Amino acid sequence: MKNLKSNEYVPYQMNYIKLVSEQNIVKGLIDQKLEMIHFFSSIPVFKQEYRYQEGKWTIKDLLLHLIDAERVFVYRALRIVRNDSTPLPGFDENDYVLAAQANERAFENLLEEYEVVRDASISLFSTFSDADLLKLGTASKASVSVRGIGYCILGHELHHKHIIIERYL
Repeated sequence: MKNLKSNEYVPYQMNYIKLVSEQNIVKGLIDQKLEMIHFFSSIPVFKQEYRYQEGKWTIKDLLLHLIDAERVFVYRALRIVRNDSTPLPGFDENDYVLAAQANERAFENLLEEYEVVRDASISLFSTFSDADLLKLGTASKASVSVRGIGYCILGHELHHKHIIIERYL
């Protein structure tokens, strides 16, 4: 494991973090960006708005969910690294997906947005020192570290990639 202490992540996030093998967050973000762009680009058009069950998200919904979640996670990391001790609220991903209307957008546009957001995350995490990565804050009513957030971003994407492979393709 990445030697994370239990006060560095929201408990349910360990399900994501344990999927991450890369120790270096920035390298992981870079490698995963290329992997995920290739993965999403290989999905046939007829599957992009497919739901494996009534009421479940489409692949477009999932892609925009990854984008939105990464933005939220990175914002939390920024606030913590800048010594803002304000507790940060959680967010309801289902409300975000409903409001986002991903299925009204072109898939290529979603992929471009993913790439831009990931590049911004890479840029920001590249500026963090080892001491910055260990800084703690509060998000979703739990103690989290900047590095815990970084590993969560990586693991969250792996989690959803596995779901897409198992249930959509």
